[in-house]
Amino acid sequence: MSASAALADGPARPDPAWAADDAAARIRRWTEGYAPRSGLADELVGPDGRFHGAWPRFLDRLGRLDDREIGARFLSAERHIRDAGISYRVYGDKQEHPWPLGSLPLVIGAAEWAELSAGIVQRAGLMERIVADIYGPGRLVAEGLLPAGVVAGSPEYLRPAQGMSPPGGRWLPIYAADIGRGPDGRWQVLADRTQAPSGLGYALENRMVLARAFPDLFADLHVVRLPGFFQAFRSGLAAACDRSDPRICLLTSGPYSSTYVEQAALARYLGFLLVEGDDLVVSDGLVHVRTVAGLKRADALWRRIDADYLDPLELRTDSRLGVPGILEVMRRGGVVMGNMPGAGVLESAALSPYLPRIAEALTGESLRLSGPRTWWCGDPQGLAHTLAHLDALTLRPAATAVRGPERDAILAPVAFGAARETALAALNERAFDWVAQEPVPLSTMPTWQDGRLVARPFVMRVFAAATPEGWRVLPSAFCRVAEREDADPSEMRAGIRAADVWILSDTPVDAPTLVLSTPPRIRRVAGHLPSRAADNLFWLGRYLERAEAVIRLVQAHLGGFGEAITADPCAADDAPTAKRIRALLMEWHSVEAADLPTAILAQEALSGRAHYGSALNHALEARRIAASLRERLPAEAWRSLADLRDTLVFSEVFTPTEAQLRGRAERALGHLSALTGLAHENMNHGAGWRFVDMGRRVERAINTCSFAATFCGEDATAEDLGVMLALVDSQIAYGARYLAGVSRDAVCDMGVLDPYNPRSAAFQVAAIVAHLDALPAIAADGLPEPHRRQALTLAGTFQTGQAAEIDGPALERLANELERLADGIAGRYFPSGAEALRPEKLTGLA
Repeated sequence: MSASAALADGPARPDPAWAADDAAARIRRWTEGYAPRSGLADELVGPDGRFHGAWPRFLDRLGRLDDREIGARFLSAERHIRDAGISYRVYGDKQEHPWPLGSLPLVIGAAEWAELSAGIVQRAGLMERIVADIYGPGRLVAEGLLPAGVVAGSPEYLRPAQGMSPPGGRWLPIYAADIGRGPDGRWQVLADRTQAPSGLGYALENRMVLARAFPDLFADLHVVRLPGFFQAFRSGLAAACDRSDPRICLLTSGPYSSTYVEQAALARYLGFLLVEGDDLVVSDGLVHVRTVAGLKRADALWRRIDADYLDPLELRTDSRLGVPGILEVMRRGGVVMGNMPGAGVLESAALSPYLPRIAEALTGESLRLSGPRTWWCGDPQGLAHTLAHLDALTLRPAATAVRGPERDAILAPVAFGAARETALAALNERAFDWVAQEPVPLSTMPTWQDGRLVARPFVMRVFAAATPEGWRVLPSAFCRVAEREDADPSEMRAGIRAADVWILSDTPVDAPTLVLSTPPRIRRVAGHLPSRAADNLFWLGRYLERAEAVIRLVQAHLGGFGEAITADPCAADDAPTAKRIRALLMEWHSVEAADLPTAILAQEALSGRAHYGSALNHALEARRIAASLRERLPAEAWRSLADLRDTLVFSEVFTPTEAQLRGRAERALGHLSALTGLAHENMNHGAGWRFVDMGRRVERAINTCSFAATFCGEDATAEDLGVMLALVDSQIAYGARYLAGVSRDAVCDMGVLDPYNPRSAAFQVAAIVAHLDALPAIAADGLPEPHRRQALTLAGTFQTGQAAEIDGPALERLANELERLADGIAGRYFPSGAEALRPEKLTGLA
């Protein structure tokens, strides 16, 4: 068919005729050879072979862009994903993979979406009533509408939740369903997701990336916006709490969760506190967050860990992810939980055969959205049907006890050979563990491949949130698309890409207002900082400063500080100053040996992965820590960390020259300066900023003392003192203050004791004291806490010290005192294990 015929049903455009012709020609070229598989529904091409749905509008608008412009926008989207650090992990894999966002969105008309949304709302409400009955009166089982074995035989049925009334009244604050089209073109539910549905954050990230890449298409096509849904979801959780200004937390299993990136994105977007199990403690019948200001009440938890890990006292005793005693808190109504533990029983495929009758009994309505015909093999009739039609059915686990890509593994159809015998043996041994389904061929959607559109299978996860006004459906979805036509996109893994979902309105879309009718209580900080986050921020600052110290040493050895007060300090590798630099790099475990050629030594110190003290390993540690702080750091910080890592990584087949190494060191220092500037200018100057800055300053003070002990000894040469000034970035200031050349005492005073030099050790200690004065103090007796006493004592030493008295042993003592101060800060603000419940930590509950 011609593109012009395909577009005849779309709206007319006021473009010049030549532009329309070019668009039509492009669309013909893009769609030439587009061939959906026979017997499958396709989003672009209808049964009559014509473009249908919202696609003519989309293609008409996309066709105004030439291939070069489209390619540039695709590249900008990929660059944004890389810069923002959007990534995911395959289940069980510790390696992060860049988020594989496909180029084109899935587009759906508003009228069709409204019909689909009505089915999702009905199904979400039905699921809420079913789970409430399962853990409540049990009428469905008693009246024969639901076999007891479907419930009790599911590993997701949690007996400790029996009889529990959910605080706030909701078992399912969030519901999701995996959706696909059947061969008849009707939407059908492939799976219900009620345990801890993932993908909502990735749907948000997909939208942000694609709307940024195609803002003109987004506006012209009247794509429905997302903020209203998220505001309603947040309001629903807040309304379930018994305080007017509740503290809502997102409970994660940590940075190694396969979906941690999306969890951090959701916490940042919604203003939730991202917490791990170790951040929480049960006290006085309530759940509290361990913060730097003491224990603070958590009113609601959005759970993103599986329910059986939630409470090691009543569920899995080996769990390190949950909170001991939290089930008892829920029984007493002390914390709102989304979703409630035990809700995962609704994900059992064995429930599917009984849903139509249950829907009729509970709602008086037929299901708007059905799924593939299913038989539970624990039912004699279902088993008989399965055995009689085994060659035509798929066999899969009834419940979702298996996690990861294999959790929905299809074990049939089996037509012959050993596979058939295996299936029969499984049914004979534990028939109730299996369901049989009619095969579900997935429908296809167009994706962009080498400048053309190709049909690929997809699955769409649609979300509904319980709000004070009822269920509300996200006007988008988390869509997964296979790169090959024979692949299954049910789980994110290699060969599967994500796609944004655009709901196209026929009329202009008003941006949802986020202006509150009732002003909230004014606040100037986001909330109390969890102790774990403070710990990570502190060490982020320390590792970045360690990387900078190593880079500056390398730069000094390479003579890379440009015009200096003294001559080039390292003209020869065996010069005394060069030997001191090499010895310090050895002491810091940045290099393997001190007698390496200069270029090799510099490369090892900058990028040696085998040496934990190399600049690269410090940068990688900083990046690892930053990964657990995504919701707190500016987006640009992740890009700068990636740039720092890339700058410090050398090709294994590339041997850099000294000049190239100097260039790398200069660029790395530039990235570190950018990170410092971002922290200072873009982070709110609350407790989080104070801890990252304290980490930098305590490490800088320690390193400065080490530099002074090495290069400001009694026998220091002019070259030594020149390196010292370069390491503390004070050559210009020294030259302006002292015109007669270098002096050991003057250099030592400027680098160690000068309270006006922002690079001196004294300046760092004074800044630490100021930070500690601004942080909350728990002790109520008016006396300084031990860590503050340490800081004040150190500050006094620096304030009253004299350069002539600052010798090697004194500098070593100061460095040790600074390390003890760091330990004191950690002991006060980052307690863990038995120390986490010190008596003074139980004050200030709010």
